[in-house]
Amino acid sequence: MMETTRDFVALADVVRRITVEVIGNDTALGSGVSWPRGHVITNAHVVRHARVAVRSVDGRQLQARLLVRDAEADLALLSLDAADLPTATVADAARVRIGSLVVAVGHPLGMRGALSAGIVHAIAPVVRGGAPWIHADVRLAPGNSGGPLADVSGAIVGVNAMIVGGLALAVPIARVIDFARSAGVAVP
Repeated sequence: MMETTRDFVALADVVRRITVEVIGNDTALGSGVSWPRGHVITNAHVVRHARVAVRSVDGRQLQARLLVRDAEADLALLSLDAADLPTATVADAARVRIGSLVVAVGHPLGMRGALSAGIVHAIAPVVRGGAPWIHADVRLAPGNSGGPLADVSGAIVGVNAMIVGGLALAVPIARVIDFARSAGVAVP
């Protein structure tokens, strides 16, 4: 459990290191999560073209190409020219529960590496019969899409996607893992 402001600052640093900015035509499109072996997971609605760039936390801009895009799951997988970025740690999906403290990191409205914190409000479909989403009371804005939703250890519990009814929605990590594996990519 987090006890001090210093713990929270350390958590922010961990999650910021694995968060990249996705760029197309010199315009920020959203965020992404650094994945093993030079891959990035982001939202499908963030990446609509075969070639984009990502900017790492240290400011390097790397060329990336779209490998797989699933509009229904709102997930996309990018491949980078470099494989030396820090990679995400994945949370145990069963540990994500209503009331869990979570943080979101992204690049909203031109603010690089912005952090928002809150709790998991619900894990439920948006529409009857649909796939479950993590509903969290973290503040998201354009530019957060594709970035990580992490637990207090810094492990990724989901990929932020949108805002509905004032709540942030994230693709649960179990779906992200299934997506990555179906593309033949290792899970951190």
